[in-house]
Amino acid sequence: MDKELGKILIIDDDEDVLLAAKLLLKKHAQQVIIEKNPKKIPFLLNNDSYDVILLDMNFSKDTTSGKEGFYWLSQILEKDPSAVVILITAFGDVEMAVKALKEGATDFILKPWQNEKLLATLSTAVKLKRSYKEVDKLKKAKKQLEDDINQPFKEIIGNSPAIKKVFDLIDKVAKTDANVLILGENGTGKELVARALHQRSLRKDSVFIGVDMGAITETLFESELFGHKKGAFTDAKDDRAGRFEIANGGTLFLDEIGNLGTPLQSKLLTALQKREVMRVGSNQVIPIDIRLVCATNMLIHEEVSEGRFRQDLLYRINTVEIHLPPLRDRQEDIPLLAEHFVKAYGKKYRKPDMTISPQAVSKLEKYHWPGNIRELQHAIERAVIMCDGNNLSNDEFFFLIQNSGGSNDTASDSFNLDDAEKNVILKAINKHSGNISKAAKELGLTRASLYRRLEKHGL
Repeated sequence: MDKELGKILIIDDDEDVLLAAKLLLKKHAQQVIIEKNPKKIPFLLNNDSYDVILLDMNFSKDTTSGKEGFYWLSQILEKDPSAVVILITAFGDVEMAVKALKEGATDFILKPWQNEKLLATLSTAVKLKRSYKEVDKLKKAKKQLEDDINQPFKEIIGNSPAIKKVFDLIDKVAKTDANVLILGENGTGKELVARALHQRSLRKDSVFIGVDMGAITETLFESELFGHKKGAFTDAKDDRAGRFEIANGGTLFLDEIGNLGTPLQSKLLTALQKREVMRVGSNQVIPIDIRLVCATNMLIHEEVSEGRFRQDLLYRINTVEIHLPPLRDRQEDIPLLAEHFVKAYGKKYRKPDMTISPQAVSKLEKYHWPGNIRELQHAIERAVIMCDGNNLSNDEFFFLIQNSGGSNDTASDSFNLDDAEKNVILKAINKHSGNISKAAKELGLTRASLYRRLEKHGL
């Protein structure tokens, strides 16, 4: 038998048993840790993980009932529900050992044991532990892959020279493991580019894990990215793997990285430099192997020059930079994008025959699109929902109000209450890219009230 038994922890208050077990098992295991005092179990589990735990049923305080053994079994399984625990028990305690199996133990051995029987039991237990880990990893990967499949409109669409430059850069960079920083305004498709890099990479058969750094609070940063042990803080009710750990072997996408505060930038940099993480509440180091892709809508080089973003972290994440053009710089792609979204939302809302008129497309081409592709996508979704027929005309895009950028707004200079109300409504709708619910909330109105005012003003 080779050293495939992994790391084994043995807890027994009999030193002779500990030494005999270690002498036998060190030939077959990668590491054997022995401990006389069961009170050290929590410490041992917090600081390391084990393929198999051998646990005596009776300790010096209680040599016959097995209550201590049951107590420590429950403590081990509470800390690590997937722990593989083999009980060490005397021949007369077989009935008690069977009861322990029902409590969550994996197996038991009788002492004095037969060496071949002990080794065979441990070998089976190690295989079981590895299968637990594999099943857990597959479950996480399956969930993430299902989430990926459910992502709408994964394709990057366009024929413009500006977007073709992006395609060329993706093709050059994808098959390397170089860290990539994607720069661009909100709504330009940064996540789609990150996914395209993953799908064309050598890691495409592994997971793609995305993290919105702007949505993670400072207190949850380490837990979300690095994971935590059960009991590490008030709400840590179970062990949890962090995003780095889950993404191991695949691609980790850190979106809105420019929003990260300086103290958190330091922690992220350390993890990237060492290529390892440590769960909150644990001292065990977990090696990581990821392809890192980051994105931000901020002028990141200005953030560095003004001291708000670490230059050494920028060097670490931007081996290659991909700059995404705003939609206003690739207006020739608007008809293609419009057709794509009309088809997709027509299918989603059971209007498969939905089309868009040339006049409506022309209107879309003339609009400035401050919210970029995301705003276009939302505008077409709303138009498909509101359209009574099968063809989207100019009327379905009444909420697109072009911002001229000038100050000659006659409505804003008017003291007529109706004009003022109309102007405020238009500004609210434009601010929220045509989202009626958000505009209504901003105006302090219900959706129904806002729709009534839209009809009143002929909008």
